[in-house]
Amino acid sequence: MLMAEYKHVAEMGIKLVELRLDYIRRPVNMRRILENRYCPVIATCRRVQEGGRWQRSEQERLYLLRTAIADGVDYVDLEIDIAGTIPRYGTTKRIVSYHNFHETPDNLETIHEQMALLDPDMIKIATMANDPVDNFKTLNICRTKNSIPTVAFCMGEMGMPSRILCGRFGSPLTYATFNPDRLLAPGMLTYEEMNTQFHYDKITSETKILGVIGDPIAHSLSPLIHNTCLLDQNLDYVYLPFRVPEGSLGPFIQGCLELQVHGLSVTIPHKEKVLKYANKLHDSVVGIRAANTLVFNGEKVAAYNTDCDAAIESLKSYFADSVDKDPLQGISVLILGAGGAARAIAYGLHAAGANVTITARDYRKGADLARFIGCKTIDWPVRQNFNYEILINCTPVGMHPNLDESPMELSWLDRHSVVFDCIYNPEQTLLVKYARQVGCGVITGVDMFVRQAAKQFKLFTGHDADLNLLRSVIKRATSAARY
Repeated sequence: MLMAEYKHVAEMGIKLVELRLDYIRRPVNMRRILENRYCPVIATCRRVQEGGRWQRSEQERLYLLRTAIADGVDYVDLEIDIAGTIPRYGTTKRIVSYHNFHETPDNLETIHEQMALLDPDMIKIATMANDPVDNFKTLNICRTKNSIPTVAFCMGEMGMPSRILCGRFGSPLTYATFNPDRLLAPGMLTYEEMNTQFHYDKITSETKILGVIGDPIAHSLSPLIHNTCLLDQNLDYVYLPFRVPEGSLGPFIQGCLELQVHGLSVTIPHKEKVLKYANKLHDSVVGIRAANTLVFNGEKVAAYNTDCDAAIESLKSYFADSVDKDPLQGISVLILGAGGAARAIAYGLHAAGANVTITARDYRKGADLARFIGCKTIDWPVRQNFNYEILINCTPVGMHPNLDESPMELSWLDRHSVVFDCIYNPEQTLLVKYARQVGCGVITGVDMFVRQAAKQFKLFTGHDADLNLLRSVIKRATSAARY
């Protein structure tokens, strides 16, 4: 099976394949594996403590690695504790590796110096990310320790961006799995994801870094649509998801400055807190006191809010055929939620002359926002009996994967109203389904998401995004996620 898969991936154009010998349950015949070489290979036999499956003795493992070298394997992976006991032989190149499945230690530079003394042709460092700043620690090793080719990245969901960015900072290669059912380490991406979504092979030392920060972030489709637009216009950027817990925001922003990140989209729970780290606020951000976009220029961090204009444009587009000159003037709007999106939309609607009322599960937070905007607030339980013409959901209730939740019951909806759900994944939330069933007008989160993303794209790159391309990508992605 290993040989068949090796042949298959080589035929797909893969330039270097790691053969995980620890997955073979019977005695390994290295000569048979290597006699029909389809492309260069790395021989790796990983112990359980390094995430492998080797169950036999350490003596047998060392013998297998020496045999691979004697048989002329292209590369052999030797962990830091055994590399000194296995000498160089023939043409085989040595990868000296260090794995830490618990943390990313602060002394990576010292570890790298120790590895450099073990006669490596390449150094590999893979550590667990427990904080988004751990990504910057490993990327900094790639950037500064380049006298010996060095691969350094973090494992785990939080460390996934470093697997893509390590090449940007000098790593000669990165690791991906060809089989999505066989992830050999936490946070590993598939070869298809690396190339079709993040376009790894196009990343250079000049590629500008963009991303989206939030917690959680795995559900975000922003990387997909932004990277699609960037590729469509042949722009040298890459856009990545960064999971950033609330307590890590400040150090993460500092890390972005140090590694010259170009721009960030901002989502839950950071839209208000990021203002603390910006030194230039766009006019709308001053009024809203929340941002969903950061643009870095040297030490300058500029904050923008594209949610506000995108939401107002979505509403005006819906009412485009209205006989009213300004259909939002005087209209009754109930906003569910009091987070960053609610703040932006409430601000925009209030400025447009709408009668805005806010309700949130945390009454104090809703009341504070209403007082800030200059509008009304009601208790969360009262929302079911409130009369409105437009209902806007700015809560995450109904977001993937909680598809069977809705912030409003079917019987509470008025068929004469318009329901606007800001959730875009899925587009057809339970609230949207309820609204269609009752006969309400509907605006989905896809329209707002596409509009705000296009505005972000312009801020990041100076180029106009193709709205039709954005819509088709996100609709295709959300439709595929249902099956």
